[in-house]
Amino acid sequence: MSTTPEHVKCLIIGSGPAGYSAAIYAARADLKPLMIEGPLPGGQLTQTTEVDNYPGYPKGRSGPEMMEDLKQQALRFETDIRNGWVTKVDFSGPVHKVWVDDTKEIHADTVVISTGASAKWLGIPNEIRLRDIGGGVTACAVCDGFFYRGQNVVLVGAGDTACEEATYLAKLCPKVYMFVRKEEFRASKAMVHRVKNTPNIEVLFNTEVKDVLGDQTVTGILAVNNKTNEERTLEVTGLFVAIGHKPATDIFKDWLEMDEAGYLKHKPDSTHTNIPGVYVAGDAADKVYRQAITSAGTGCMAALDAERWLAAQGKH
Repeated sequence: MSTTPEHVKCLIIGSGPAGYSAAIYAARADLKPLMIEGPLPGGQLTQTTEVDNYPGYPKGRSGPEMMEDLKQQALRFETDIRNGWVTKVDFSGPVHKVWVDDTKEIHADTVVISTGASAKWLGIPNEIRLRDIGGGVTACAVCDGFFYRGQNVVLVGAGDTACEEATYLAKLCPKVYMFVRKEEFRASKAMVHRVKNTPNIEVLFNTEVKDVLGDQTVTGILAVNNKTNEERTLEVTGLFVAIGHKPATDIFKDWLEMDEAGYLKHKPDSTHTNIPGVYVAGDAADKVYRQAITSAGTGCMAALDAERWLAAQGKH
């Protein structure tokens, strides 16, 4: 077996909506992209049941089906899609070096990073079980709140995103119980003010989820006060977890500029990172929107940025 590094014009790391959109645009530009799928082929949407807010699917589509549609479209334009996990990178030279599964070395003229970010969970067995069967546990109010119109729900979190999602849900649900683990919010004063002025949000401080009740769908939440150990059961049909996300960017920390949470920085109005020829798309750089459609848009931008950079370098 040859140990000579493989050379490609465009390497795409990650296979969510951002990665597949980048692949479709790069392939149509004749960049002959190579995609390394990563540890979760298809990205976060493969863990989602119904996707009703992605344009072009009037009847909705399941997350796994939608990602298969994107994959087949990328394959139609001859994207080289491979299973594997990027374990190391070296962006010190003009050619970007990437290692897959600690063994295969790839040299790329351009790299599109679309490794995404994963929601943080409470880690309760029934939470994960019901999440995985689409039984009423989710980490995205904007994505799934529509399905809970007229129903009572619990939202867990204390930051700006949690406050924003609570007020969003309050427009759809008659009652939103908001669990805050400590005695105060972590959110900005403006966001706290908005929550406190929303009459159908009931904030429960020093409160945590002890268990998620229900067989096939959420029927209630067993809550516990972490100061008094008092327990109570709330009859709700949904649990929204808003305790943060972690971007999958650890392997780039020696090379790329990122914020304190690990989201990759990019130049304004572009997907360029601080390394020429390296671009970022999707949730690895987006802590604000985190939607499939916005990820797909930045995937398109990254492919266009890569194509233009290669042309300017006389490599395309």
